Amino acid sequence: MNFSDWLHTLCLAVIQGLTEFLPISSSAHLILPSQLLGWEDQGLAFDVGVHVGTLLAVIYYLRREVSCMTLAWGRSFRGECDAEGRLAWLVALATLPAVVSGFVFAGLIEHYGRSILVIAATTLIFGVLLGLADKRRQENRSVKQLTRRDAVMIGLAQALALIPGTSRSGITITAALMLGFERQVAARFSFLLSIPIIFGAGLLQLTHLAERGNGVHWLQIGVGTLVAGLSALACIHLFLKWLDRVGMMPFVWYRLALGVVLLLVWLAGPGGLV
Repeated sequence: MNFSDWLHTLCLAVIQGLTEFLPISSSAHLILPSQLLGWEDQGLAFDVGVHVGTLLAVIYYLRREVSCMTLAWGRSFRGECDAEGRLAWLVALATLPAVVSGFVFAGLIEHYGRSILVIAATTLIFGVLLGLADKRRQENRSVKQLTRRDAVMIGLAQALALIPGTSRSGITITAALMLGFERQVAARFSFLLSIPIIFGAGLLQLTHLAERGNGVHWLQIGVGTLVAGLSALACIHLFLKWLDRVGMMPFVWYRLALGVVLLLVWLAGPGGLV
């Protein structure tokens, strides 16, 4: 690997780590380097690596909640269902819509949803929805008030994130804010939901990688995993620290600007109007 390859690896790992948890869409950011700079896809093995990095980051940051929920979930099979065990079951319930949608619509989305125009449109539309949800929020509900209906509604919103440009964290936080949950609760529940989703996506990619049996640059993957994990960890910490102070509007304005840039890129391309 030459210097250019390492630069691509580092940049894409940082982008993945930051955009996985911020409500700004990772797919919208990952498409820009390829379109504007002509960077090639780093490959399936690299995708697995950065997913592992972001997964480890969110598990480490939420390790106390994850540990308590895991133990409580195990106890629930013996009939001892406390608040942590109930939350674990609600996370599982909220994950189901995305899993089902992934199996049903994955091929359709892969074929029609990867265009710059689609990503630009979803970046703009769901950015506006995030802004409306934040402006009109009531913030009078805590995590203890999360119901099965809430979990299903947030889970259905998460299923929409299969469409590139939507942002998984953005749409789940939007749904939670619309349901009246506090910003911190909305963000933390969104991060908890990311664990089974990222794990499942990484496992699926790993099976595809095993089927292909291509050569793997382990050093590149290791560096990508580490950089993605560290950037994701920093991102989660700073996002939760500043969330109540800055709110969602900086991310909304950023999404709107990004959506306009993507539209301009599409118009300037061979399929556009310029």
